[in-house]
Amino acid sequence: MSSKRAMRQAQKQAYAKHRSNITNSRFELKKEFLNKSKVKKKNKN
Repeated sequence: MSSKRAMRQAQKQAYAKHRSNITNSRFELKKEFLNKSKVKKKNKN
């Protein structure tokens, strides 16, 4: 029984890590995009 519980917990942790990686990478991409657009606006002015 305890090994079942350990496997379930490991799967939950792996999934949580996977989800946080997705959100973090999406946030990083958005931040990069915003920085690039700010630089372009500065160059136009």
